[in-house]
This record gives sequence, structure tokens and C-alpha cells, in this order.
Amino acid sequence: MVARVTQYLRETGQEMKRVSWPGRDELKESTLVVLATVTVITIILFVVDKILDLGVKGIIQSLG
Repeated sequence: MVARVTQYLRETGQEMKRVSWPGRDELKESTLVVLATVTVITIILFVVDKILDLGVKGIIQSLG
């Protein structure tokens, strides 16, 4: 068991040395893309939620 864990950690370390890490500029650009995407999706979900809320409230008022 210990030998397998040791082998796993050794292989993981070797694999991490082969990883192509992004540069600072690429990291900034990717972060901005993620933030913009999350912002747009948040706005869309907010609008859809408000529309559904108004629809449900309208249905409830018409029944009552």
C-alpha cells in the first residue's frame, strides 16, 4: 500500500513538471473571460427569474 502511494506521488510529480503553465498575460486574459462570462450568465438568470416571478405573481393574483 505504501509503495503504491509513493509511486503515485512520484508519477504525479513527474507529470506536473511536464505541464505547460500559462503565462501572466494569458492568465489575466482567461480570468477576464471567465469573469465576463459569469457576469453575463448572472444577468441572464436574474432577468429570467424576474420574468418568471412576475408571471407567477400574476397567476396567483388572477386566482385570488
